[in-house]
Amino acid sequence: MKTDLAKILSVSGHHGLFRYLAQSRSGAIVESLSDGRRTSFDANSKITSLADIAIFTTAGELKLKEVFLKLKDAVGDKDYSSKSSPDALKALFAKAVPDYDADRFYVSHMKKVIDWYNELCAHASLDFEEPEEEAQEEKKD
Repeated sequence: MKTDLAKILSVSGHHGLFRYLAQSRSGAIVESLSDGRRTSFDANSKITSLADIAIFTTAGELKLKEVFLKLKDAVGDKDYSSKSSPDALKALFAKAVPDYDADRFYVSHMKKVIDWYNELCAHASLDFEEPEEEAQEEKKD
């Protein structure tokens, strides 16, 4: 099954990733990717779709989807620990995304991207839906 990054959410102050399920009167109903528990977040929660996130490169910005695919090429199917040393994380990103902007893409950001990558590998897929596929599926419904 393909992963739609527009429906995979990060919520500030909460560990892990969540799958968007539905809109509620006061916010959004989501399901944790790791344990499948459903919860709701109110409109005041800082909810961000992974499709809207990009990292800084010397040439501009690179969407998170592309970063995940480059990480997959760099590390393969094995997990990479976000608790690695800062030098090891920088070396990994230098290999995967050689033009990342070291002045604006910090080690703390690298750790978060690695955590998200590992969670997607474990509980979803790195086979992402394309916007054209999403539009076609909506027409079928």
